Amino acid sequence: MKLKRLLITGAAGGLGRLARERLGGLAETIRLSDVVEMTPAGPGEEVMTCDLGDFERVREVVEGCDAILHLGGVSVERSFAEISNGNLTGLYHLYEAARKAGVRRVLFASSNHAIGFHPRERMLDADSPFAPDSLYGVSKVFGEAVAMLYWEKFGIETARVRIGSCFAEPRDHRMLATWLSPDDFVRLCEAVFRAPRLGCPVIYGASANAERWWDNSKVGYVGWVPQDSSEAFRAKLDAAMTPPAVDDPANRYQGGGFAAAGHYED
Repeated sequence: MKLKRLLITGAAGGLGRLARERLGGLAETIRLSDVVEMTPAGPGEEVMTCDLGDFERVREVVEGCDAILHLGGVSVERSFAEISNGNLTGLYHLYEAARKAGVRRVLFASSNHAIGFHPRERMLDADSPFAPDSLYGVSKVFGEAVAMLYWEKFGIETARVRIGSCFAEPRDHRMLATWLSPDDFVRLCEAVFRAPRLGCPVIYGASANAERWWDNSKVGYVGWVPQDSSEAFRAKLDAAMTPPAVDDPANRYQGGGFAAAGHYED
């Protein structure tokens, strides 16, 4: 059964544009929202500009939706002030608006940077502890905690998807482990919104790569089976660049360059 109206926040970004192009079949109407202007609405679409820091506008955008694909907010490391509006205040606004509007299911785009200070040798699963590698990673820990609160207290189901690296192909050797193909991202969204039950699971957003740091066996009930692998790109990357040294923090930790970088505000 199709959703009546699916809200996609952050619809002007890379993943948002992909979702707009590929997920129209999930709902009768796709409502697209971002803080910046977007191309006009096409058939079956609604376009609404929204700053997540404006609660009343967020309520307007959420009203009438029965599910949310939340891709909005800052998606890279920035100053705390830049991150806090969308990823902290805005995230709370979204869930509170969802509660008031009766939304029952959310896919929250968390990040691998919520666990980026785990070493690469450590296999993680849904119960592994947080280990944020940046202010951005901290903001995703906050978002996951809010999702847990709204599940336990109000029954809003959320897939907390710790997205790896979703690009057409891996851009460096680290992404041989973290790569999430665009097709597998679409399959993941479809599985989350079609699953008969969801709860509030952690799902690691990576394809079926030969090099693996993350184990999704505890969320097999969701029904997502990634089908692509980064291995087809290994030889191309080997020819194009040299991997970081073994003792380089960018190579020691799962967060890569985020873990190796200094404080953004210095």
